[in-house]
Amino acid sequence: MEQRVAVVIVAGGSGRRMGDALPKQFAIVGGEPVLVRTINTFARALCGAKIVVVLPASQMEYWHNLAARFRVARHSVVEGGVERFHSVRAGVESLTEGCDLIAVQDGVRPLVSEELIVRTVECAAQHGAAVPVVLPVDSFRQVAEESGESCIVNRSQLRVVQTPQIFAADILRAAYDVEYSPEFTDDASVVERAGFKVALCEGDRRNIKITTPEDLYIAEALLEARRDEEQMR
Repeated sequence: MEQRVAVVIVAGGSGRRMGDALPKQFAIVGGEPVLVRTINTFARALCGAKIVVVLPASQMEYWHNLAARFRVARHSVVEGGVERFHSVRAGVESLTEGCDLIAVQDGVRPLVSEELIVRTVECAAQHGAAVPVVLPVDSFRQVAEESGESCIVNRSQLRVVQTPQIFAADILRAAYDVEYSPEFTDDASVVERAGFKVALCEGDRRNIKITTPEDLYIAEALLEARRDEEQMR
């Protein structure tokens, strides 16, 4: 049976780490705002899916004015909260009944591919909760807070977590019916705290998160490479 999917796109960045007054979700990549690219990719991958964008109240007017200048797929906008946890919960609560799965996506991952979205949907449909991951390529050391001493970490046991993280709607709603905890680092951590298991699926190294100015240069290069690949097909 085909799964009905709804999408919550969380875009609450302030732009502090970008060193810019413009929040990173509004930065231009490949001629379009980051958030526009994210929305449109989900609209193509999940035809007919309801898309909810969660923004701080202070950014809503700016977004409406910006979005009017570009072709953006149909979506609704809701006000976020203090922490990402509260913003995701606000997005989930805004969804009416009628979806089987809910995808939660970082608004600042504009290079997410349609293939990755579909792959994660299929994994979530099978397991109830799915998170895309990639193997780390760097070495890691764990540092003791008090002594400052460090030791190597076995990176073969680590995975880099990406979004979209996709869950059965009833699982995600039940998981977010709790009080906020600083231990909640992503949606999977909230779902696991509620007692549900999370399956991992193959991520994509190009699915980068725009956090620093350097990430914008990387995103531009990846977009150019993607266009070259499409022309060669």
